[in-house]
Amino acid sequence: MLQDADALPQLIGDYKPVDQWQVHINTLFYRFRGDQIRSFYQTFASADYRLAHALAADYFEKVVKREKGSDSRLTPHASPLTVMEWGPGNGNLAACFLSHLKVLDKDGAIYPRIRYVLVDWEQAVLDAALAHPELASHRNRVETHRGTVDRLDGVADGSVDQIICNELWNDLPTKLMSRQANGIEEEFLRPNLSEAAHAKISDWAAFVRAFEAMDIEALKGFPPLLDDLVWEREYRTVEWKEVPYRKTITEFLKRIDEHVLVPVNLGAYATIKEAKRLLAPEAIGFSSFDAGTADMNVLNDPEKPCYGQFGGQQSFMVNFALAEAVAKQLEAGTMTIESQREFVGRSLGTNVLTLMDLIATHPSAGTRMAPWEQDRLMLKTLRALNETYRSPYARHLDFPIPLEIPLEEREPLQVLVRSLTPTGIPDTVAYLTEEELALASKDLEDIGYDPQSFMIALTAPPSPVDYFHSFVRHR
Repeated sequence: MLQDADALPQLIGDYKPVDQWQVHINTLFYRFRGDQIRSFYQTFASADYRLAHALAADYFEKVVKREKGSDSRLTPHASPLTVMEWGPGNGNLAACFLSHLKVLDKDGAIYPRIRYVLVDWEQAVLDAALAHPELASHRNRVETHRGTVDRLDGVADGSVDQIICNELWNDLPTKLMSRQANGIEEEFLRPNLSEAAHAKISDWAAFVRAFEAMDIEALKGFPPLLDDLVWEREYRTVEWKEVPYRKTITEFLKRIDEHVLVPVNLGAYATIKEAKRLLAPEAIGFSSFDAGTADMNVLNDPEKPCYGQFGGQQSFMVNFALAEAVAKQLEAGTMTIESQREFVGRSLGTNVLTLMDLIATHPSAGTRMAPWEQDRLMLKTLRALNETYRSPYARHLDFPIPLEIPLEEREPLQVLVRSLTPTGIPDTVAYLTEEELALASKDLEDIGYDPQSFMIALTAPPSPVDYFHSFVRHR
């Protein structure tokens, strides 16, 4: 932990709470690297379709059930249905949701009434999402709204039927708090630039001014900074006048040992509060998908990973247990938390496994493999599954061959990439069904997999830290 300011001539900011620097850095990340986001991490909706299809099937089933039990008739002329997606990424979830909903709605009683609104605070993100090629056929159903998800100005109370967000909560403002003998403390950060990056900047004062002001145009004249930040940490008593939900947070921390940091996802709680305002009285509800835990044993573990950085972006683990307590305080509705994998599998009526979980069962997965060897295993796995997996969408899987791969390995792998069919697995972050794995088991066995191992993994309970679906059923 760096504390000696004299040893750090490259200081570029003052101590602030974690969430304040998170907002600052993530704003810079999206403005500099928003178009490269999939180079740093992918979500289960970036290219795969199964999460979107499960959401569409769930929505269709709930709307049909609600309207059969009410006086309204299932006709295209019934009231419009507004579905909002907060943080729409590249538009793939919206495209697959609408395409599948249209297929399911054989009588044309629901899809023609849909108004699908993409919401983001960056216009560039909205423009990119709207440009997704498979949204073209749904353009008369799709709108955009630029705004922050804690307060969507111009959107009427009680006007929305369903809200969806995928891997948004972990990007929203989050504090790290711990219980101390004399009260509650939170983590503060102070940013520095690495010595190497500092040496490349001639006008240091101008750089610091541009960084503080988030002046993107001025910062473009300096070397990239996001990968060269060095953070100092210290802990201070929480200023509760600036933090909502004091009673709920304090009560929650009584269940955690002293000095153990836990994420307090204030941005996520703000979305729950806004969802309560926006959702109609008989609305379907609010679905959020993210990585985190509701397990108190994990939350009480001082060694747990509270956050990570991806290309400079700060991403926090979601504390679903505290989110549930806040939802209860807000009287926002009943929150249920389930594994994302179980949600997708239930929709398909089978067990599912992620491609990454499958690769984790390979005997070489726990060994020290070079990055290019991991790429080779991934490509061989994709090739084995390619024989039996059939996607309803034709997609080109983008898998660049890294330069560090030995020359004698490059050509065979390039041939392998070219051999993958457009209706094969669309992404390295994708869901596989038990039936697909069973059909491919011989080809998977040929490259070293043990079918018994991945069949066991299919029915294994979710990990304590995993991808979860939190669903708030409105009033």
